[in-house]
Amino acid sequence: MRILLTGGTGLIGSALCRKWSSEGHEVIVWSRQPSTVAALCSGADAIGQLQELHDAKPLDAVVNLAGAPIADRPWTQSRRAVLLESRVNLTRTLVDWLATLPQRPRVLISGSAVGWYGNGQDAILDEDSAPQKPDFGSTLCRSWEHEAMRAQSLGIRVVLLRTAAVFSPVGGMLARLRLPFRLGLGGRLGSGQQWMPWIHITDQVGLIDFLLHHEGCEGPINACAPQMVRNVEFTVALARALHRPAFLPMPSAVLKLVLGEMSNLLLEGQRVRPSRALELGYQYRFAQIDTALVDVLGP
Repeated sequence: MRILLTGGTGLIGSALCRKWSSEGHEVIVWSRQPSTVAALCSGADAIGQLQELHDAKPLDAVVNLAGAPIADRPWTQSRRAVLLESRVNLTRTLVDWLATLPQRPRVLISGSAVGWYGNGQDAILDEDSAPQKPDFGSTLCRSWEHEAMRAQSLGIRVVLLRTAAVFSPVGGMLARLRLPFRLGLGGRLGSGQQWMPWIHITDQVGLIDFLLHHEGCEGPINACAPQMVRNVEFTVALARALHRPAFLPMPSAVLKLVLGEMSNLLLEGQRVRPSRALELGYQYRFAQIDTALVDVLGP
């Protein structure tokens, strides 16, 4: 297959490049820094502008994962503008460009997040659930998905990938938590009762590849593991995987003071079930949090 990938230098994108390159697929990464792509994306080709592909042979698929990190810094007005530009505006540009192609790809898999649902509290949420309590993160995801869905009118199958926290040995949330937990400084966040959906990087990559080839799938897909855990359960599992105690909780008031509205990412959650992935027959390699964390962090 000939695949155009955005966000190829990120955690998920670089893992996809490794898989697809090893299988002989042709991967082209659209990047603001094309000179960095070959080293970070397993030798994938790079473009800085979509127009560079106008005279090239047709694409089979587009996977759109681009987006500035959402949890790197507080959601100031300028940071919100960056997050909107890197997700909503970029996706709009991508779909507008797809409309100009004489031969369009069969499928667009476009990134989103389980934050689309907002704060779901204890409600079990699947792809048929309505949005819950909104915040900036959920509004951002809905605008992002709206732009991607415009490709459906072009005759392109559109999959909206609502991704949970990704467990990986080389980045993501565990890279930030590993040191404090190894030092015995970890603990639950706030009450610890908020639900915390998650997925192993192997299953994130496997699910995207599965959806790429599953012609009958379109619309939203929850990219998360079947096991639903609360933050306190995740905290215990992480401490157990690292053979360390976890007895220093972080009070909600401190997180709200330091992070502002971005603290919602840590103090609120979604009890999300991957109903459609299971119905479609995707087989999880890591369905339980203990085995996932041990695989990522080592015995």
